[in-house]
Amino acid sequence: MSTAPPARHLALLGAGFAAGDDGPLDRWLLGRARVPRPRVCFVPTASGDAEGYVERFRAAFGARRDCEAAVLPLFRRELDDAALREFVLAQDVVYVGGGNTANLLAVWRVHGLDRLLRAAYDRGTLMCGVSAGANCWAQGSHTDSFGPLTFLPDGLGLLPGSVCPHYDTEAGRRDSYRSAVATGALPPGWAVDDGAAALFTDGRLTEAVTGTPGARVYRVEPDGAGGTTERPVPCGALRGA
Repeated sequence: MSTAPPARHLALLGAGFAAGDDGPLDRWLLGRARVPRPRVCFVPTASGDAEGYVERFRAAFGARRDCEAAVLPLFRRELDDAALREFVLAQDVVYVGGGNTANLLAVWRVHGLDRLLRAAYDRGTLMCGVSAGANCWAQGSHTDSFGPLTFLPDGLGLLPGSVCPHYDTEAGRRDSYRSAVATGALPPGWAVDDGAAALFTDGRLTEAVTGTPGARVYRVEPDGAGGTTERPVPCGALRGA
């Protein structure tokens, strides 16, 4: 008797512990894991495994959250291939930090982490992240990995389309991302304000929330006339926001 594969879940976060947001979005995220007390692995590759970033994660998800917190460093990797696979596939949540999206993808591929994350995703692990940690899951993204804001037609492709983080807070983000979508440099996608979050199930948007008043999630698509349409998604306000 065959069984249906588990649903695959992915979340784009517009804030969290790294921004000092000690509350709504991270609590909401843990509530979407497949078990009540999930194993949560922080992957700080995009920041070069920055020590301060890791410390903030441990402070936020250690004793102060109902979870088992762990960190996966790659710049000083300790696990061999077999142990790395076992570790990644045992996680309930993989939380990817911000930094340089292009560098993150390159390092993951060298270590084979991209393949392991796909396997974990297919088994029901919740994939999520903020900034570069949101960009990496899509087919392409809007990034400052190369200095100036530009498009990056590269990613793991777990989420169809493209992603743009920091949509409302960084100068030039909105216009630059809309231009990339209008010209076809990036496929249609999702723009996330700082303070908002979106959950996708099997590639489809199933929930959008805000932990900051006024923060939104948008669907951005070409309008067929050389421009774009920008459709705000209804967002539920989180308790404590």
